[in-house]
Amino acid sequence: MRVIVTGGAGFIGSALVRHLVLERQYDVLNIDKLTYAGNLCSLRDVEGKPNYRFLQADICDAAAMTRAMADFAPDRVMHLAAESHVDRSITGAAEFIQTNVIGTFTLLEAARAYWSGLAGAQQDAFRFLHVSTDEVYGSLGEDGLFREDTPYDPSSPYSASKASSDHLAKAWHRTYGLPVVVSNCSNNYGPYHFPEKLIPLTILNALAGKPLPIYGTGENVRDWLYVEDHARALDLIIAQGQPGETYNVGGRNERRNIDVVRRICAVLDQLVPAERPREELITFVTDRPGHDARYAIDATRLETELSWRALEDFDSGIEKTVRWYLDNDWWWRPLKERYDGQRLGLTAQATEAKP
Repeated sequence: MRVIVTGGAGFIGSALVRHLVLERQYDVLNIDKLTYAGNLCSLRDVEGKPNYRFLQADICDAAAMTRAMADFAPDRVMHLAAESHVDRSITGAAEFIQTNVIGTFTLLEAARAYWSGLAGAQQDAFRFLHVSTDEVYGSLGEDGLFREDTPYDPSSPYSASKASSDHLAKAWHRTYGLPVVVSNCSNNYGPYHFPEKLIPLTILNALAGKPLPIYGTGENVRDWLYVEDHARALDLIIAQGQPGETYNVGGRNERRNIDVVRRICAVLDQLVPAERPREELITFVTDRPGHDARYAIDATRLETELSWRALEDFDSGIEKTVRWYLDNDWWWRPLKERYDGQRLGLTAQATEAKP
């Protein structure tokens, strides 16, 4: 099996590459532009393996994508390359439109040209997986779950750009017959997570005794998915999913942001005791515009049709994650030297308050 993974130096992409190369023994070509969030150190375990190769390229570069398809001759394309940080999309939407919309279009066209040149069983077996987010569905109230047929209602420039790319992927299937499958996932966490996101930011700030910023009052709810569970799901979806269909991937682990931070503090206090409880470092900051209240995925289709199950619940996954950061400062310390750990985007001034 020959697989192209775009964005394979990112957080979810690197987990997928490690899974495909080490567990599945597939031949993998990782295509990544190496923006600020791309890190080849996340792929140290596969570096030098005979079934792994890397190409630094931009998915918006049509000539490079066409050459990659022709030279590598993939059986599958798994498209994860994206700008993914909501705060950054609020302060600078252009990169998100370029990468997530134009880049996806460019990659779909390259894949379509390559697939059209295949014949017989090889053409029938080819698959293109477009990996997306639950944020395309907008915000839930206190009840209900996102299903595959939930109408799109994106709130941020990031989620709007991902919704656009989802529609492009589906249209290339309906119009041209390209065998595209789409997945939409809940919030991921785990090892090798760039320290601008909530969980790694909280872990590293708490270790350093710095403030732990939380938007608003911390009541926003997210459904958390351990990244290695997600990698297994993506492998299963592209292998067994039906072209033209969507599969939602969620961990069934809803937590308020404030409870996520408190749990991290409790785990750290147990593993690395400090002079005072780290929960006292919690700092509430001005909420960001368009902050969706709640996301929650109904993963029933994936669980019933493809027999997938998340192996980690939130408590087991967060402990694994905290332990990984404690044991792997070789990975995150160089990043912290370049990135000061402040929450990015429109956070305005922080005001301390008790949880």
